[in-house]
Amino acid sequence: MRRLFLFSITLLVFGCAPEQKKQESNKPVKPFIVTKPYFSPFNADSAYNFVEAQVAFGPRVPNTKPHQETAKYLEQTLKRLGADVLVQKAQVTAYNDEKLNIFNIIGRVFPEKENRVLLFAHWDSRHIADRDKNEENKDQPILGANDGASGVGVILEVIRALQADSTKPNIGVDVIFFDAEDYGQPNDVQMGQKADTWCLGSQYWANNPPIKNFKPKYGILLDMVGAADAFFPQEGVSLYYARGIVNKVWSIAARLGYMSYFSGQINEGGITDDHVYVNRIAKIPSIDIIHYDVNTQDFGDFHHTQKDDMSIISKSTLKVVGEVVLATIHSEP
Repeated sequence: MRRLFLFSITLLVFGCAPEQKKQESNKPVKPFIVTKPYFSPFNADSAYNFVEAQVAFGPRVPNTKPHQETAKYLEQTLKRLGADVLVQKAQVTAYNDEKLNIFNIIGRVFPEKENRVLLFAHWDSRHIADRDKNEENKDQPILGANDGASGVGVILEVIRALQADSTKPNIGVDVIFFDAEDYGQPNDVQMGQKADTWCLGSQYWANNPPIKNFKPKYGILLDMVGAADAFFPQEGVSLYYARGIVNKVWSIAARLGYMSYFSGQINEGGITDDHVYVNRIAKIPSIDIIHYDVNTQDFGDFHHTQKDDMSIISKSTLKVVGEVVLATIHSEP
């Protein structure tokens, strides 16, 4: 996960610090009337194991052995869970002109269904711990248990739960694990700030669609969804492009009793994340469920530090997010 940016009629990037100040709003959420939907049991232990399996490979930084091994693991796991799998391989250029070999890993569940929704997350981890308070750690890659692996782990468990249940949803589910999301330009480099250095995998995918006429009804991005006592505010880009989906998901979360996580606070500034390019380029209305404390205006003290390991992952948080996503899928007519 990357940077905050101010958001108006057009998307503009101002400044570059993750902790950039912005306006806070507690606007109420317009109720979305929905009875408590049936959904398959979400197994938090299974989701945790999916997160742990990724972290066990080590930092998932492009052009490294752990990165290649994790890509293979994710491809094989999607296939084992019954998805049709396509791996989009590409080479992209990072802010420092390094050529990164990336893998966008795509899965299709219930491919026979015409109406579809998209679940996506990034699976790479940051190449530097640039927010770490220990200077010796700053140039070292991070494990990214929450920032990357948690969203992937929840999606994998959602797929397992959907496939295991005899009651199938009315829609198909597409999955994309984007690469090179977190290889963005740090804020303290001497070079001038460059545009669009984050989310390289989703930018490439959106500009080079590997599946013809790929148009799910909407998309849900999961980013940093595993920390204890997580906060998931309604995010500015999501509200701009897909306010109705935000309304729906947060209302379902409320119906399930999860308002302490999905509080309805609004991050008006918006966040540079993969959904920006899925919305802007691919034209798929998409929202971001992402950990961010509006009151402290921070992503957490573990963000882009060596603290982002399995010790901060909460099975309770994984379960909350997974059940909300499953309920949303099963609520589709």
